[in-house]
Amino acid sequence: MKGFKRFLMQGNLIVVAVGLVVALALSTVIEAFTNAIILPLVNRAQGSHPIALGVQLGTKGNPSTYLDFGELVSAIVYFVIFIAVVYFVIIAPYRRVQAKRGVTVFGEPPPVKSCPYCLSTDLPVAATKCRYCGSDVTAS
Repeated sequence: MKGFKRFLMQGNLIVVAVGLVVALALSTVIEAFTNAIILPLVNRAQGSHPIALGVQLGTKGNPSTYLDFGELVSAIVYFVIFIAVVYFVIIAPYRRVQAKRGVTVFGEPPPVKSCPYCLSTDLPVAATKCRYCGSDVTAS
């Protein structure tokens, strides 16, 4: 039970949990924006002749056999808006704050080298011994 408690109290897990909560809240706001602002504008632009972005597979007027490509396009637009908002509201400021602290996040990973004996591939370039098997890795 102690191991589980340590796992739950790790800083990274808390950051991920907070990020998910913020993302869910943003998702609700963006969905409301899409439904309340974007959708009426698109409907108004169609005029009196709505554009049907779909195909009826069964009986005419049966919504259960209608392939609605418009919903797919709407979902893609929603996704793009959502990802852009998450990036500019959460990721970009987080990167700036971490950069001020001297920590690089969401950047290029540091260079690594491999151990020729145990084949681990996550050793720092300056390492002289493998952290897993203890072999000398200065020649690799």
